[in-house]
Amino acid sequence: MAKTKVNLYSSWQLYKRMWGYMAEYRQRFAFSILAMIVAAATEPAFARVMKPLIDKGFTDQNKTAIIMVPILVMVIYLVRAIASYANEYLTTWLSGSIVQKMRRMMFNRMLKLPVQYYDDNNSGRVISRIVFDVTQITEAGFNIVTVTFKDGVTVLALIALLIYTDWELTLFCVVTLPFVLILVRILSKRLRKLSRGNQEQYGEMTQIITEAVQGQKIVKLFGGQNYEEKRFSTAIHSIKSNNVKQAATSSLNSGVSQFLVACALSMVLYFAASKSRTNHFTAGDFVSFITAMIMIFAPMKRITNVTQSLQKGLTAAESVFTFLDNKEEANFGTHSLNGLHESIQFNDVSFKYPSSEKNVLDHVTLDIPVGKTIALVGSSGSGKTTLANLIPRFYNIESGTIYIDGVDLKEIELNSLRNNVALVSQDTVLFNDSIYNNIAYGLSHQVSMEQVINAAKFANALEFIDQLPQKFNTEIGENGTRLSGGQKQRLAIARAMLKNAPILILDEATSALDNTSEKLVQEALDKLMKNRTTVVIAHRLTTVLHADKIVVMERGRVVETGRHADLLALNGSYAALYNVQSNWRD
Repeated sequence: MAKTKVNLYSSWQLYKRMWGYMAEYRQRFAFSILAMIVAAATEPAFARVMKPLIDKGFTDQNKTAIIMVPILVMVIYLVRAIASYANEYLTTWLSGSIVQKMRRMMFNRMLKLPVQYYDDNNSGRVISRIVFDVTQITEAGFNIVTVTFKDGVTVLALIALLIYTDWELTLFCVVTLPFVLILVRILSKRLRKLSRGNQEQYGEMTQIITEAVQGQKIVKLFGGQNYEEKRFSTAIHSIKSNNVKQAATSSLNSGVSQFLVACALSMVLYFAASKSRTNHFTAGDFVSFITAMIMIFAPMKRITNVTQSLQKGLTAAESVFTFLDNKEEANFGTHSLNGLHESIQFNDVSFKYPSSEKNVLDHVTLDIPVGKTIALVGSSGSGKTTLANLIPRFYNIESGTIYIDGVDLKEIELNSLRNNVALVSQDTVLFNDSIYNNIAYGLSHQVSMEQVINAAKFANALEFIDQLPQKFNTEIGENGTRLSGGQKQRLAIARAMLKNAPILILDEATSALDNTSEKLVQEALDKLMKNRTTVVIAHRLTTVLHADKIVVMERGRVVETGRHADLLALNGSYAALYNVQSNWRD
């Protein structure tokens, strides 16, 4: 499975684009920043009141100072509590709003991506981006904002207080800053690389879980538990190992930074004790200075630790924006298709998948007249399903032209084209919803219960639906797990019937059913095919004996066309296929 190519954005591009999502919330964001600044200002304010408390309260025994300073401390922390509450509430609201907005954008983009994207990318990574990566952006983003404004203002205000108290001692505090910045720059590159690997590993883990859930019957039947456990254990071990490396790198950054700050603090303690011999540096100055120094440690620690959050956020943003920058399915047609009136024509059509070396379809020319049933037969890999998938333009052809009523397929507006095509395949896709919603799925117009009941009756599905406890309101489980294969197929036929599209594609619609279910499904299909232009893909030739035209394909080419009796008379590829299947049945 091919992996998505990672686009490496510059950090500035990521910052600019991330903050673009904040524009509509700028008022709330401004209030949040204001609350951060107010909360940050309370810390140097507390350190400053230590001077009058020591000099006037303890040393001079000033009664006013003894009463007023504790009251002032309470006021400071009341203001801090209110500002912190406002900040926490607003940042949580903003974070949730941005996650909601970005997830909606990603989901909408996911729905509009071409089929080829899903061929090239595993579903686990797509899910991980929408579920995990977006949250990483906001968590890291608001962590960085908090550190930048709240802790940044706190540190600057405390440094200002230190300078005001004694600028010479303050020099010992800031002398370590360049060394801290150099360390942060070196380690940030490693953290960015580790974060990118972490996201790939989460995508792989999600994929393994998804496959184990969807294929749980096969896992049980074929004894695949140990194999799946090994796959999952390998994935989570990689995640754990990566997380340990990230934590170790971040811890190294934090530990060394704090050691450098501690060295500066030790020198301050020594020189402050020396200065205390003079009257210019009082006990209150000393306590105020040391309090401010100690209070710097916590925000400085968060500032040095923010590197990990920053790199996680940037890596998540890189992943999300790479996904959002994938081009939507090309829809450059302007012609509106209102039914099929003449024919579908393949004119010298060739096609190959990006991962293939050879053409899957090789110079195919084929005419499908309106109202006729065309059967595509041949061995696996001959190009039958690919040819059918080109009609609703799931893929764009390499060369040649496909015409619908004389109009180039590329010139037809995509939604208009697909509104005229219905599909019933062997891999029936149903949703974890009610029977009613599955039959009426995706229809733009209002559908009455009577219409849904008629479609179910038409598809021979009403009998089993009436036996269910909640009838049409019955929830059918993930992909219809509470229904049998034949029941699921009949719901798919009812859905196609209700859509009432003039072009019908049947891809092995009865291949996986027992005889009784196949009979019921085939009866429903025969009614559905009536008066429609139908392309039937079949391995069992007995299901297409009465087709208006049988098209035999080998290695992406059309080798024979005709009715059943005429092709048998040719004694060629079709006759060989038919004889093999007849002998097998005997």
